[in-house]
Amino acid sequence: MIPRHKIILMVSITLLVVSCTTTTKEKPKSYPPVRGLIAQKAMVVSARKEASKIGADIMKKGGNAFDAMIATEMALAVSYPFAGSLGGGGFMVYRKHTGETGALDYREKAPLAASKNMYLDEKGNPIPDKSTIGALAIGVPGTVAGLFAVHNKFGSLSIDEILSPVIHLAEKGFIVTEKQKARFDAYRDLFVDVNRDTIVWAKAYKTGDTIKNKTLAKTLKRIILNGKDEFYKGETGKKLVKRIQDHGGIITMEDLSKYEAKWRAPIQFTYRDLSIISMSPPSSGGVCLAQIMKMIEPYPISKYRHNQCKTIQVITEAERRAYADRSFYLGDPDFTNIPIDTLLSKAYLSGRMDDFTFDEATDSSAINCGLITGYESDETTHYSIIDPFGNAVSATVTLNGAYGSKLYVPEVGTFLNNEMDDFSTKPGIPNMFGLIGAAANSIAPEKRMLSSMTPTIVEKSGKLWMSVGTPGGSTIITSVLQTILNVKEFGMTMQDAVNAPRFHHQWLPDVIVFEPNSFDHQLLDSLRAKGYHSSEEQSRILGKVDGILVLPDGTLEGGADKRGDDTAVGF
Repeated sequence: MIPRHKIILMVSITLLVVSCTTTTKEKPKSYPPVRGLIAQKAMVVSARKEASKIGADIMKKGGNAFDAMIATEMALAVSYPFAGSLGGGGFMVYRKHTGETGALDYREKAPLAASKNMYLDEKGNPIPDKSTIGALAIGVPGTVAGLFAVHNKFGSLSIDEILSPVIHLAEKGFIVTEKQKARFDAYRDLFVDVNRDTIVWAKAYKTGDTIKNKTLAKTLKRIILNGKDEFYKGETGKKLVKRIQDHGGIITMEDLSKYEAKWRAPIQFTYRDLSIISMSPPSSGGVCLAQIMKMIEPYPISKYRHNQCKTIQVITEAERRAYADRSFYLGDPDFTNIPIDTLLSKAYLSGRMDDFTFDEATDSSAINCGLITGYESDETTHYSIIDPFGNAVSATVTLNGAYGSKLYVPEVGTFLNNEMDDFSTKPGIPNMFGLIGAAANSIAPEKRMLSSMTPTIVEKSGKLWMSVGTPGGSTIITSVLQTILNVKEFGMTMQDAVNAPRFHHQWLPDVIVFEPNSFDHQLLDSLRAKGYHSSEEQSRILGKVDGILVLPDGTLEGGADKRGDDTAVGF
């Protein structure tokens, strides 16, 4: 006779397994669709209302999406110092009204004095905080070079016209939001510690206070007069370098003077009737997004329904395999031979899912990078822009961690990044986002560190359909993925797609991270019964997506993520 306690256990497991099937078949609760802002001609969606408005106003006066990009990004440097800054870098993907597409890499670079083992102790172990906090964590900034590269190629208004409203914002000040106040409070002591003194951001601000940055306004005025060279060869650059070196950093004027933004071919692929244009290496975003979407394409996930058991399984297993490949193969293409064609080939990707079964989870310890013959940050920010001419921009910029290295340059009015942590300080050791790296992403002078940023533009039937992207460190790729699928597969509005609960898997650690209090407990129990490890506790925000959808009648719908202060502004 089978003992009573074993019978109870067997029945419980059976119910859990059955519940996955039941959850899949049951129709989820339905709510009236929520639409975001609808605009007739043009739109900007960004992390701050002030930045979105300045970008939209630039287009109202006749500027194009590229002019608006420069204005929006610099306005974020004023009003969103958490991630916006002259001291960081980023990636931009564009689609012109003619159908021409392209990408710009203005990612930070390792200084000339950087070395492979610079963050390891004498035993070869990573030194805590050395790659994340303070002057040694800083990569050579690319923001200013990137924006001038955009202006030189596509700008229609003068730099003076573009930056004047940003300067006015810096002089007039911006209003501290409740969420912003909480961030200032959380980092106040660290600001003082890293800077060896108080700084403007270390004051005890209240919600509703106004913060002015007249020093940054003066810096922008010098940039208007002297162009890109002001930052990389002039007074501003000298002030920046002095501050870094006074705090033990290794960046020099030679590092600044040698920096150049790079135009690159984007990653382009199809998913059903969509054509997707995303960022190429040194961002891992486009490659990983393509791998995941091509791996899930054979599965009818719309029939499985949104955020149901089978849908989560398929997406998780594809993410697991793509992130394993990311850890081994991807890095700066100027330093590393990346087998992109093979990684994105149908033969390779179909084989990657051969061992997947709906019956049980794949163990990440059993998944390695795929065999090829012969061979971020949470604290990022994103904005999407579509102009009246039909040009679209998707740009993701970052300091890496919150307020970057925490080192502030009072003479310039900006924080500096801590992007050096995005290198593999030691193969097999996770960075601040838990991402594992290999030799392809090891530190070398003038090398660009690997990123997860995934600015993306989507075409449908050959026409512009969506501009989308998000901050979120290692969760960027999966948040962009789910937002596109929410509209394409599950028929959501742009706003609902952005707001919908998200989940994330990145190979290692072998855990599906779910947004807290957003997923049915029966569903989570079903997944656990199949061997999936999950976590809802202390989960960070899984992206703050900003997107624009072109509706069938040609109008624009903005999706501004409810998780932040993000705002859509259009006309």
